[in-house]
Amino acid sequence: MTVIEDELSLVFSALADPTRRAILERLAHGDATVNQLAEPFSITQQAISKHVQVLERAHLISRTRTAQSRPCVLDTERLDEAAGWIARHRQVWAERHDRLDEHLAALRTGRPRTGEPCAGETTA
Repeated sequence: MTVIEDELSLVFSALADPTRRAILERLAHGDATVNQLAEPFSITQQAISKHVQVLERAHLISRTRTAQSRPCVLDTERLDEAAGWIARHRQVWAERHDRLDEHLAALRTGRPRTGEPCAGETTA
């Protein structure tokens, strides 16, 4: 099986884990080192480092260099792209849901939807 790793898939995959979402929430309040990110979790710093690597690969965070420190910085561009994708598809899904509701209502009342012929009618 071939795994396609497009940018959007990497973002959603990274966001699928609650620890990584918590890391992103922490970084929304300001830059932090891996040690600082690891503080509230009952997992090893090595495990946090792996989560940070996943977030970096998805381009959700980056690491800068400040003297001896390498703080993690939130990069919201990919989050904005994911939110845009969701918004576009939410509109499509809402329209489909509305059409399904109309169709089901028409079936319950025995009336065709607008633009559809009645039973036994033919269109010219």
